[in-house]
Amino acid sequence: MKSFTLKLAAAAVAAACILPGTASASGGGSGPNVQYAVQGKIGEVITNPYKIAPLTAVIRNGGYQLKDAAVRIVPKHGGAEIKYNVSDVQLRTHAGIPVFGLYPDYNNTVEVSYTLVDGTKETRVENEVYRIYAPGIHTETNGTAAQHHAMFETEVKKVAPEFKDRLYFINNLGAADVRASRAVWNNPVGGALQWNNPPRNAILDTKGEIRWYMKADRIYDPESLYDAGIMMGFHQNADGALSWGYGQHYAKYDLLGRKVFNRRLPANYADFSHAMMPAENGGYFLRVASPDLRRADDTRVRTVRDVIIEVDASGEVVDEWRLFEILDPNRNIVLKSIDQGAVCLNIDTSQSGKTLSAEQLAKLEAQHAFGDIAGTGAGRNWAHVNSVDHDPVDDSIILSSRHQSAVVKIGRDKQVKWILAAPNGWRDGLKDKVLTPVGKDGRPLSCRIGKCEGGFDWTWTQHTAWKIDELSKGDIVYVSVFDNGDGRAFVQPEDQNEKYSRAVVYKIDQKAMTVEQVWEYGKERGHELYSPITSSVEYQADKNSVVVYWASIGTGSKTGPAPVLTEFRWGETKPAFEMHLKGGMGYRALPIDAQKAFVR
Repeated sequence: MKSFTLKLAAAAVAAACILPGTASASGGGSGPNVQYAVQGKIGEVITNPYKIAPLTAVIRNGGYQLKDAAVRIVPKHGGAEIKYNVSDVQLRTHAGIPVFGLYPDYNNTVEVSYTLVDGTKETRVENEVYRIYAPGIHTETNGTAAQHHAMFETEVKKVAPEFKDRLYFINNLGAADVRASRAVWNNPVGGALQWNNPPRNAILDTKGEIRWYMKADRIYDPESLYDAGIMMGFHQNADGALSWGYGQHYAKYDLLGRKVFNRRLPANYADFSHAMMPAENGGYFLRVASPDLRRADDTRVRTVRDVIIEVDASGEVVDEWRLFEILDPNRNIVLKSIDQGAVCLNIDTSQSGKTLSAEQLAKLEAQHAFGDIAGTGAGRNWAHVNSVDHDPVDDSIILSSRHQSAVVKIGRDKQVKWILAAPNGWRDGLKDKVLTPVGKDGRPLSCRIGKCEGGFDWTWTQHTAWKIDELSKGDIVYVSVFDNGDGRAFVQPEDQNEKYSRAVVYKIDQKAMTVEQVWEYGKERGHELYSPITSSVEYQADKNSVVVYWASIGTGSKTGPAPVLTEFRWGETKPAFEMHLKGGMGYRALPIDAQKAFVR
């Protein structure tokens, strides 16, 4: 036994002596097993460097100083090319060259160029080739037969030439996990703690290939009160990093998965979902709720999706909008007309087409029933705010309230400036803020009980009401909205297949208090694109286009959700890009600029 142990020790010493020399011969650093990671003239290849983005890597600098780098992921099978420059800031931050956009379960060919600085000597290296294997996609599953794909299946229907270089971030939701909804807030009662689905976040190219995805298990736990929730509100910030929130968190990470911050909500707020909008000053606007509100009847409750806060760059709350005090939480005309089979994400096909009566709403109040339920009054889901935007011109916010079928602009003074919604059911003090529809000639259009002449329509249970800054000027404001179309004109049709959704752009004259509908798409395709919940519309200045994500097509069907992603040249009514997806409920989609992420 002693002799055998000595032989092993001698072998280990011999290996330790041999390995460093072998590694140096490979062109990089030294140390045990380094030769397996070093390929080119510099350092090791580290895949998934920050543990949440498996289709990324860093080619380490190997102890050298690097500058003026560029990366190209060689497309496979005539696929979409990803290439970008890398700033010296990023080279220093990641200790090497960041690689983004690898194909999963594939031995990727990556070309990098850089200047290597060795003392006073500079050497330019062009198109150095690395082979980097990235593993197949792994996400949590819920074990049901309905789930048969790790992420999603894609089918690209159309790609116009000027859109071939697009990368789209897809914010989808995984199938419901029984572990994720067992807990509720009970002191005080109510809130939306149990609103929880695992994330399915990925970046796709225009061939439908996944080129990035989030492996979220290091930052998301479905069994934790504070680390669960639905990941929503994604935006690519001016510095190229992604910001979003989930449950009791709001966060910011770069595309390699490096944490910029991941913070608990401030103690005075709870239950983030839907909206985290970057502000011009480095802060954020968050859609949250109150964790402890004393109502006029002396009942203490947690509210549901009806508070907006502004946090500064350090996370301090600099302002808040308590919508149960600013708007009318007792307006019920929309609540009485929406489909109870698809209220937010609480899908119950047995309730499809059914609505709430005034008596049922009053019963909820009489019974002091609170929580994530459609109903009037603070402590229930009376507002369901699903987006917030900031207009720096007059320092106001623009929000979308699904359960009021209203887009509303509110000033810093907490006064309503205008309401884009049907005029029915608003109380005194708000009804005079409702915009008047006009035609192209500027003349008012006749409307009655949610229906207007001239092809104009309001939005119904809408999502993502965002100002188009590039087109707006002075008192003229352009706003894009996804009109989901449930409860259109305050009714449920006898035939549910009559429902349709629209992408729509409005032109608002804030001085004249008028609104003109300038573009729409979706009505002509009828029920084919009907998306009862979620979904998004957003103008893109770089291509003068509009991206529309029909995120909940097929909700409640036997085959499951089948989202459709489209992009339109400005003003056109035929998609320049169209891709169909299967494999989970969608929330929203947005283009990603890799160049912005790695040059700053």
